[in-house]
Amino acid sequence: MSDATPRILASHLSNFQHQTVRMLGKVVQLRGDQATLDAGGNVTILLNRDSHLTVNHAAEVIGKVDGNLNVKVLASTDFGTDIDFEAANAVVEATHRYKEIFYDNQ
Repeated sequence: MSDATPRILASHLSNFQHQTVRMLGKVVQLRGDQATLDAGGNVTILLNRDSHLTVNHAAEVIGKVDGNLNVKVLASTDFGTDIDFEAANAVVEATHRYKEIFYDNQ
């Protein structure tokens, strides 16, 4: 079993159901125990009590993708507002293009 947490975008969610992943995106909405993260598309994030996210800030979420393609947060980090999402998304795409370098193909 691998401890890898592949970086993904919204378009990759269906390929990682029931797996732990990392997503970097912009928090576009907070509502109760959920947030919407724009990670190349909107993703519903199911927050835990240690999640302290701010709307319009970048956040990295480590979480498990559920059967409804929501991500249940295991850990999150607020990265503020100075993030180049185009560059970050390019890195994610490179990890999927050359996945054998970055994580086990399960």
